Amino acid sequence: QVQLVESGGGSVEPGGSLTLSCAPSGFTLDTYAVGWFRQVPGKEREEVSCISRYSETTDYLDSVKGRFTIFRENGKAYLLMNSLKPDDTGVYYCAAREYSSFCGLSAMDYWGKGTLVTVSS
Repeated sequence: QVQLVESGGGSVEPGGSLTLSCAPSGFTLDTYAVGWFRQVPGKEREEVSCISRYSETTDYLDSVKGRFTIFRENGKAYLLMNSLKPDDTGVYYCAAREYSSFCGLSAMDYWGKGTLVTVSS
Protein backbone atom coordinates (compact mmCIF):
# COMPACT_ATOMS: atom_id res chain seq x y z
CA GLN A 1 0.00 0.00 0.00
CA VAL A 2 1.37 3.39 -1.00
CA GLN A 3 1.33 5.89 1.82
CA LEU A 4 3.23 8.57 3.68
CA VAL A 5 3.59 8.50 7.43
CA GLU A 6 4.40 11.59 9.46
CA SER A 7 5.84 11.60 12.95
CA GLY A 8 7.48 13.98 15.38
CA GLY A 9 4.59 16.24 16.29
CA GLY A 10 3.84 17.21 19.85
CA SER A 11 3.41 20.04 22.30
CA VAL A 12 6.15 22.60 22.82
CA GLU A 13 6.51 26.01 24.42
CA PRO A 14 7.10 29.12 22.32
CA GLY A 15 10.73 29.28 21.26
CA GLY A 16 11.07 25.52 21.27
CA SER A 17 11.95 23.13 18.46
CA LEU A 18 10.51 20.04 16.82
CA THR A 19 11.58 17.90 13.91
CA LEU A 20 8.89 16.28 11.79
CA SER A 21 9.68 13.26 9.65
CA CYS A 22 7.93 11.86 6.61
CA ALA A 23 8.45 8.23 5.73
CA PRO A 24 7.22 6.65 2.49
CA SER A 25 5.70 3.18 2.42
CA GLY A 26 5.30 1.19 -0.78
CA PHE A 27 7.41 3.59 -2.83
CA THR A 28 10.48 5.80 -2.58
CA LEU A 29 10.72 9.57 -2.57
CA ASP A 30 13.57 9.61 -5.09
CA THR A 31 11.43 10.91 -7.96
CA TYR A 32 9.17 13.15 -5.91
CA ALA A 33 9.12 16.72 -4.74
CA VAL A 34 8.08 16.67 -1.08
CA GLY A 35 6.09 19.32 0.68
CA TRP A 36 4.97 20.08 4.21
CA PHE A 37 1.56 21.64 4.63
CA ARG A 38 -0.34 22.71 7.73
CA GLN A 39 -3.94 23.28 8.58
CA VAL A 40 -5.69 25.00 11.44
CA PRO A 41 -9.43 24.41 12.09
CA GLY A 42 -11.47 26.91 10.10
CA LYS A 43 -8.65 27.79 7.77
CA GLU A 44 -7.45 26.43 4.46
CA ARG A 45 -4.49 24.10 4.33
CA GLU A 46 -1.35 26.03 3.40
CA GLU A 47 2.00 25.05 2.00
CA VAL A 48 4.76 25.57 4.55
CA SER A 49 7.78 24.25 2.67
CA CYS A 50 8.78 22.26 -0.38
CA ILE A 51 11.94 20.49 -1.46
CA SER A 52 12.42 19.70 -5.12
CA ARG A 53 12.91 16.28 -6.63
CA TYR A 54 16.71 16.40 -6.54
CA SER A 55 16.85 18.67 -3.48
CA GLU A 56 18.33 21.47 -5.55
CA THR A 57 15.72 23.98 -4.44
CA THR A 58 13.70 24.62 -1.30
CA ASP A 59 10.82 27.00 -0.74
CA TYR A 60 9.32 28.35 2.46
CA LEU A 61 6.24 30.22 3.57
CA ASP A 62 7.37 33.76 4.41
CA SER A 63 6.37 33.43 8.05
CA VAL A 64 8.68 30.42 8.60
CA LYS A 65 11.73 31.56 6.64
CA GLY A 66 14.85 31.47 8.78
CA ARG A 67 13.15 29.24 11.36
CA PHE A 68 12.20 26.07 9.44
CA THR A 69 14.46 23.84 7.35
CA ILE A 70 13.30 21.10 4.99
CA PHE A 71 15.70 18.34 4.00
CA ARG A 72 15.97 14.72 2.91
CA GLU A 73 18.02 12.01 4.51
CA ASN A 74 18.10 8.24 4.12
CA GLY A 75 14.96 8.09 2.02
CA LYS A 76 12.85 10.24 4.31
CA ALA A 77 11.95 13.92 4.35
CA TYR A 78 12.16 16.13 7.40
CA LEU A 79 11.04 19.53 8.61
CA LEU A 80 13.22 21.03 11.32
CA MET A 81 11.24 23.71 13.14
CA ASN A 82 13.05 26.15 15.41
CA SER A 83 11.87 29.21 17.34
CA LEU A 84 8.33 27.95 17.24
CA LYS A 85 5.49 30.40 17.71
CA PRO A 86 1.87 29.87 18.74
CA ASP A 87 0.86 30.69 15.14
CA ASP A 88 2.74 27.58 14.02
CA THR A 89 0.15 25.42 15.75
CA GLY A 90 -1.70 23.08 13.43
CA VAL A 91 -1.82 19.67 11.84
CA TYR A 92 1.19 19.19 9.61
CA TYR A 93 0.89 17.03 6.53
CA CYS A 94 3.57 15.56 4.35
CA ALA A 95 2.82 15.19 0.64
CA ALA A 96 4.68 14.06 -2.47
CA ARG A 97 4.45 15.05 -6.13
CA GLU A 98 6.12 12.86 -8.72
CA TYR A 99 8.53 14.09 -11.38
CA SER A 100 8.37 17.67 -10.23
CA SER A 101 10.53 20.35 -8.73
CA PHE A 102 7.52 22.08 -7.20
CA CYS A 103 4.73 21.30 -4.79
CA GLY A 104 1.30 22.94 -4.75
CA LEU A 105 -1.74 22.16 -2.66
CA SER A 106 -3.83 20.75 -5.51
CA ALA A 107 -0.98 19.03 -7.33
CA MET A 108 0.31 16.51 -4.82
CA ASP A 109 0.00 12.82 -5.60
CA TYR A 110 0.18 11.35 -2.11
CA TRP A 111 -0.67 12.67 1.35
CA GLY A 112 0.00 11.53 4.87
CA LYS A 113 -2.60 11.64 7.61
CA GLY A 114 -0.91 14.43 9.51
CA THR A 115 0.77 15.04 12.83
CA LEU A 116 -0.36 17.64 15.36
CA VAL A 117 1.96 20.43 16.48
CA THR A 118 0.86 22.57 19.40
CA VAL A 119 2.87 25.62 20.46
CA SER A 120 1.62 27.04 23.72
CA SER A 121 2.86 28.25 27.07
